[in-house]
Order: sequence, then C-alpha cells, then structure tokens
Amino acid sequence: MFTPWVEYLVAVALTLVVLYFLGWATTQVLGRRLLVWFESLLDRVPLVKTIYGGIKIFLVAFQTKPDGVERVVLIDFPSPEMKTIGLVTRTMIDEASGEELAVVYVPTSPNPTSGFIQIMSLAKVISTNWTLNEAMQFLLTAGTQAPDTITFARNVDAREKPPPAPE
Repeated sequence: MFTPWVEYLVAVALTLVVLYFLGWATTQVLGRRLLVWFESLLDRVPLVKTIYGGIKIFLVAFQTKPDGVERVVLIDFPSPEMKTIGLVTRTMIDEASGEELAVVYVPTSPNPTSGFIQIMSLAKVISTNWTLNEAMQFLLTAGTQAPDTITFARNVDAREKPPPAPE
C-alpha cells in the first residue's frame, strides 16, 4: 500500500511517540513515588528532618515573585552607609498612611534558613538585578561568590557620574 520508506518513517515516528509517553508516565508515577519514599526516609532522621524540612519550606516560599517588586533587594543595615541583602517575601499597605510596605527577609550567612524579618517602606529598598540563585550563592559562600556588579545607591542612574566632592 505505502512505499517501504513511508512505512519505516511512520514506524519510527510512532515508536518515538510511544517512548515519549512512556517516559512521561514513568516520570509522573514512578518519579513521584521515589520522591515520596525519599522524603519519608529523610523524615526518619531527626537532624536531617529539621534541616530538609526548613529548606523545603523556604524554597517553596520563594518560588513566586511579589507583584511589581524585585525579589532580591538591598536594605540599610546596620546603618545607612552599609547595606545587606534582603529577599522581599510580600508587600503590604499601611492602614494609617496608605504607604506600600515591603516584608523583607534578611537571611544570615552562611545558613540562609535562619534570619530575621523587616517590615519597611518599599521606597527604602534598593532593587538589584541579582537572581535568587545569585543571592543564595553570595550568602552561602559568605560573599566570596557574587556577580561583579550590584546597585548600591538608591535612585542613581549608573550612567551618570556623581558630582565631584566639595574641596
């Protein structure tokens, strides 16, 4: 009915489709079962359970970015001349003033699962161009691994040179 090369082409295409769906089904079913088994195994080890559970919750919380706000920011800490990395977890509105506030998680180095929360004016945070992965790498390595640039000054165009200091 068909020429041999057409039959061969159809057979190869059908084989690839069947293999793809078989791989997908295996990943969905077997992969999930393996993950559940592995997590239940980790839940039995006291110290590992605490660390793994905390990291898992922490990472799930940072899967989505708050609307209109960059995730990785700098905030003034411990003084206006010094900055620290913060992660915006959400934004809020001040009832009294209507001002937009940022909830900023300030992780500690080298263990970013511990840290503290700052609620501050969104106008006081400095957005960075760092990804969450870059910020985590920076924190885990105590600052030894980082992108070459960061936005340090608030509301300054990096292309403009600051005025010379008075003499």
